[in-house]
This record gives sequence, structure tokens and C-alpha cells, in this order.
Amino acid sequence: MTGPVRDAEAADLPLLAGIETAADTLFVPLGTTGLPPAPPAEQRAEAWRVLVAGRPPAGFAVLERVDGAVHLEQLAVHPSAGRRGLGTALLDAAVEVARGCGARWVTLTTYADVPWNAPWYAARGFTGVTDPGPGLAALVAAEAAAGLTAHGRRVVMARPA
Repeated sequence: MTGPVRDAEAADLPLLAGIETAADTLFVPLGTTGLPPAPPAEQRAEAWRVLVAGRPPAGFAVLERVDGAVHLEQLAVHPSAGRRGLGTALLDAAVEVARGCGARWVTLTTYADVPWNAPWYAARGFTGVTDPGPGLAALVAAEAAAGLTAHGRRVVMARPA
């Protein structure tokens, strides 16, 4: 991996919840409150792969394997480090990881109408998926059960690795 992105170390994992919580404050001006709390470090440690940007981390990406693709489960950058290219660097690193492990696709689920969600990913080569595989369909159902759809329309997106 190049640039500011690296694999997370055990000492990084407890810091990720604070980054996610801070990033979630960006939704408040949109009227979105009550997002699910950030998972604890122990849960993040169970992820297939976690990438971080910076030391200490200012952003992170959590990657899983779903339906043979690399799935971007979460990407967050602390607002104090925003607009510096860390999100793009994390996304590029996720695509690099996907290529490196032989995955043909990178997938994600996100809010359709939030400017730094689906439109941001679309500008980086992601397109909507109308017929997700069984693993992605299960993730969509789990997100709905967790209440994420109460905050806006969710979409599944993918791009070639």
C-alpha cells in the first residue's frame, strides 16, 4: 500500500469508534440523528481487513469478503481531517486490496442522496447494483433491521477492482 494508508494495528482499533462518531456528526445538518453507535474495537478486530489513514488514524476503511467481492463495510474520515484526500486514498487502497486478492469487484451500501455518499462513490467509478448476490442482499436486510433505512434511501453500488 502506498501513501498515508496502512493496515490497522491493534493499537489503532480503539480509536476507530471516535472517528466514526465524529464523522456521523456530519449527518446532523441533514436532520439525520440516531445512527447506530460505532462498534467496539473487538468487533472491528474481527473484520477481514481494516485499513487506516494516518498515525494516529484520521480515517479508516473496514473491508469484508461478500459474494466473492471485497465489500467496503465502512469508510470514515474524522471531520477535522476532511477534504484532504484521505477518503479517496482509503478507497483507492481498498480497490488495490481487492485486486491483490483476486476479487473482481468492490461493493458497498450507502445513502443514495447524501452528497458524500452515493454521489461521491459514483464520481469514483461505482454504479448502482439492482440485483445483489445473496450475501449483499443479507447485508441490505440487516441494515434495514438496524434502522438505517429510516434515515434515507440506501443503495448497493459496485465497481470493478
